[in-house]
Amino acid sequence: MTANDDRIRTTHIGSLPRPPELLDLLTRRQDGEPVDDAEWEETVRDATRDVVARQADAGLDVANNGEQSRVSFNWYVADRLSGIEGTREQGLWADLQEFPDYAEETFKTDVIDLSEHPVVTGPVEYTGRDEAEAELAAFRDALDATDADFEEAFVTAASPSVVTATHVDDHYGDYEEYLFAVADAMAEEYEIVADAGYTLQIDAPELLTVGHTAAYADEPLEEVKGATRLHVQALNEALSGIPEEQVRLHTCWGSYEGPHHLDTDLADMLPEIYEADISGLSVEQANPRHQHEYRAFDEHPVPDGWTLIPGVVDVKTNIIDHPETIADRLERVADAVADGTPLVAAPDCGFGTQAGIGMVDPEIAWAKLEALDEGAAIATERIYG
Repeated sequence: MTANDDRIRTTHIGSLPRPPELLDLLTRRQDGEPVDDAEWEETVRDATRDVVARQADAGLDVANNGEQSRVSFNWYVADRLSGIEGTREQGLWADLQEFPDYAEETFKTDVIDLSEHPVVTGPVEYTGRDEAEAELAAFRDALDATDADFEEAFVTAASPSVVTATHVDDHYGDYEEYLFAVADAMAEEYEIVADAGYTLQIDAPELLTVGHTAAYADEPLEEVKGATRLHVQALNEALSGIPEEQVRLHTCWGSYEGPHHLDTDLADMLPEIYEADISGLSVEQANPRHQHEYRAFDEHPVPDGWTLIPGVVDVKTNIIDHPETIADRLERVADAVADGTPLVAAPDCGFGTQAGIGMVDPEIAWAKLEALDEGAAIATERIYG
């Protein structure tokens, strides 16, 4: 991860808006309709080039491919893992179940039905090398075509436990066996990304969202923390062949506009998350439910050698965060962490974690990233000036 010696760098959290023509192809693929391979490759390549160029225009220092070819940050693995067939309806999170009228209007998308989870019906093994390498090739092509001067490039991948949390097990029958089988499979994808020379971002929202899932909403805190410990253990096993300095992790309380009143407290969960074999940590700090939790980094200091990536731009509203507000968020985090802890500014989460769900208008999303760059510059002047 990039350390800030004289200024606060900027990045984002993986997914970025997809163009309409790509969303149309993703919808057809999800519906099982035939899609011309040449058309698909050209559309993905063009979208990736555009999204890389726009990151450069927005002033970001650390960029990625915007997850353009993925239908979602987690369910893309159905194209890369064996043993997944069909879907089954699943209930919404516990906080949404308390507000059923609102819940009916949540998670609507023309591309995927988020109430229908893929089902694991056989042994899980990694079969996605061709898809992963095609995605990386399109990214390399975009970086070369754009000729942007990014300080670093990253590629995202789903954590083992977000896969198990969002794919119904009809094969293993034992959760730990299922979890570690997925960890073994996903390790191959992690190595593909690392071997290509990119920073690997692990997307692991379930490390924090576990507290408001239906299975744990009524469980004592120690049970919730125990689940996170197990999930971190599985992640570390999957990362065993990759240097910690090449891995950053994103966790959050779920990128959806809901009540979030059953969320876990960050201070309770940080010690468990700190056991991960990583060197960069991305956590929401602009979410209205959690803006006060910068204090958690004073109570539980970020491990030595880690970079903290605080979310300082909201991804659930179409209000463009004021650069001064972004700077304020960064400054209070900087005051809470130990001296010398590197900071990289980012949004709370992705702007297109699920294709077709547009909580933020695409052009406003880009305006928010421009505001992020401005806010980081203001914070840099205040902190280092």
